[in-house]
Amino acid sequence: MESTAGIDSRRRAPVVQQRSGAPGGGRYVARRMLQDVANGDKDIVTALRSALAGEVGQERFDLWFGDRVELRLTERAIVVCAADQFTLDRIRRQFRKTLVHVGRQVTGRELGVEYALTESPQQTSPADPPQKKSSNNQQAARNLPATINGKRGRRFASLEQFVVGDCNRVAHTAAKMVTQRLGAASPLFVYGPTGTGKTHLLEGIWSAARRQIGGGLVLYLSAEQFTSMFLEALRGGGLPNFRHKYRQVDVLLLDDVQFFLGKQATLVELHHTIDALLRKGRQLVVAADRSPAELVGFGPELAARLSAGLVCAVERPDLETRRGILQQHAARLPRTIPDEVLQLIAAEYHGDARQLRGALNQLVATSQAFGQAITLDMARATLTHTFRATRPVVGLADIDRAVCDVFGLEPKTLQSARRARTVTQPRALAMWLARKYTRSAYSEIGAYFGRRSHSTVISAEKQVGRWVEQGQTVQMPYGQCQIDEAIRRVESQMRAG
Repeated sequence: MESTAGIDSRRRAPVVQQRSGAPGGGRYVARRMLQDVANGDKDIVTALRSALAGEVGQERFDLWFGDRVELRLTERAIVVCAADQFTLDRIRRQFRKTLVHVGRQVTGRELGVEYALTESPQQTSPADPPQKKSSNNQQAARNLPATINGKRGRRFASLEQFVVGDCNRVAHTAAKMVTQRLGAASPLFVYGPTGTGKTHLLEGIWSAARRQIGGGLVLYLSAEQFTSMFLEALRGGGLPNFRHKYRQVDVLLLDDVQFFLGKQATLVELHHTIDALLRKGRQLVVAADRSPAELVGFGPELAARLSAGLVCAVERPDLETRRGILQQHAARLPRTIPDEVLQLIAAEYHGDARQLRGALNQLVATSQAFGQAITLDMARATLTHTFRATRPVVGLADIDRAVCDVFGLEPKTLQSARRARTVTQPRALAMWLARKYTRSAYSEIGAYFGRRSHSTVISAEKQVGRWVEQGQTVQMPYGQCQIDEAIRRVESQMRAG
């Protein structure tokens, strides 16, 4: 049995009210917490969420179930609670069978899946004052799904909360500049590895833009959400309405646009949407895990439009930035964490901000479980296995594979006798990286890369060192690239693979 208005007719039903202005003639929103699941077993719910993340993948779980969706448990069902109908409909269509499966897996019995709308403090009430924008824009905003019109259910991050370091200073400055003069640098394209703060920057721009333009239409959505709604509009004959909604916004923020790769129909629609917004002088902000030049599947015209405004890279956090992230998160935790412990974690973890927060959460959980204070010795004992797991072990084969991936070369090309510049440059870079990341001797590196002498490796090491000092370029599949950027991409590929 599936329902969106209540859970169990045998128990006290939640009070609902009909709201005007929502798609389909009204939205039903529960005005108080659902009585029959308020005391559900938290441990089982935690296990359900963990099993669900394992089934669908962490990224999809964070997107659809992260902070916006609550899972509750009754005797006969898993209850999915969200603040908007759009999210519930998507979860019903895509994840119902998976929810039934993990319910059986965790509880050992057959559970149904039910759905309930819950009141969100950010939702617009009929008593809200009228906005300054035109009635057409207000109506368009009401017709957009609530999750897109502000990521209901959790508070957006702000630019003031962003921890700034050398690894992200330019991108942070660009984000502040954009919010001060919306449309002056459009599109703003922010790219970098996962966990480096791209989403935080987009959320900060969203928050600042909403404050600045009042009744203007500021939309934040992921590439997957844009694709899903475009395909639904295409199948349901609602394409004109879809285009009207997304081509008249004041600010559009798109996250994880690499998701569009391979989706040609959506790319064409995205291209026209971007053109329409740029012609009107509207602000577009885009985030991806790679630069516009690396999005070769987008085609040259779309890649050129994304590069036409302001392109900023964000790197993995350096030591000082990692310390800042840890200090900020530690200040919100219920236990005191000494500075030397924060220094230890910052020095041992070279990954993203999520790993840093996870380490602190693990310390707090251990401290509470055993009733002991967090000290340096306790932190070492608790996190020692995690430290080992996050410490990358790089071999010559890893470097070879990463360089070939980034430079678009076939496997084993660097071990061949070819002397074309498109091969000799990445081969020299691979040797330089081998000296940086491995303990292999010159002779071992030379033997691996095509039985070359140790003097060849020494020469390659010095040559790449000069390239770095002089800021030279190297040949990539799509054109010339600064050597620093090429090294960054290879190192990112090494960490990913």
